Amino acid sequence: MSDITERHAITRVRHELKMRKLSVSRVQNLTPHMVRVTVTGPDLEGFVTASPDDHVKLFFPVDDGAINTPTMTPEGPVFAEGVTPSPARDYTPRRYNAAHNELDIDFVLHGEGPASTWAERVKVGDTLGVGGPRGSMIVPHDFDHYVLVGDETALPAIGRWLEELPASTPVTVLVEIASNEEKQILSRDVHWFVRDRSLPSLDDTLAALPIPRGDTFWWVATESKRARALRTLLVETRGIDKDWVKATGYWQAD
Repeated sequence: MSDITERHAITRVRHELKMRKLSVSRVQNLTPHMVRVTVTGPDLEGFVTASPDDHVKLFFPVDDGAINTPTMTPEGPVFAEGVTPSPARDYTPRRYNAAHNELDIDFVLHGEGPASTWAERVKVGDTLGVGGPRGSMIVPHDFDHYVLVGDETALPAIGRWLEELPASTPVTVLVEIASNEEKQILSRDVHWFVRDRSLPSLDDTLAALPIPRGDTFWWVATESKRARALRTLLVETRGIDKDWVKATGYWQAD
């Protein structure tokens, strides 16, 4: 095994899968279209999130207000007979505070779907189901540089990246948002792009971005088709080592 491989070993770990029913303890509007929901409860004890881009499965109330989560079996998730399964969506754990037994989850309010609709109306005391994370992809902090790219759906993970990386490590951050009002205060400088207004665009900027000196890890999270295109740009056009690029589709366009 080469020294570079040893230095930059990306590992995957599995976590015990647990379904939790938690209570909303706080709601904070971060921007006009981003809300932070804090949940807590006895079920949260022992929660593990080992990587900035972990994801949990959130389960939302059905029409009668119940949270109906599945039971995990060797054949996969199974819902109780006769119950309506709760709508479920994947979200990033923005911050877990074990000392206070709190979990923050940030929601983009996009006007449709069970998650956005719930987050627009959420209030203290509401219930939310949380499953996972099932595992984590742990990227070491020994790269010379990190490039983080995404739209507003990636901001929870990017926020965690910036807080968890060593303060001395250079990080380049490119984020596309719907308007200037959607900018957030993060722990590092961010190059913001307003969708359909910024010139050059995020994609064009990434295509022309000087490749940092040393070893760089590239992380991309956007709409699925776009994420694939940006990965192709980095790996096939720009010649970046494919093992040092992670591009993930966080949502799908209709």
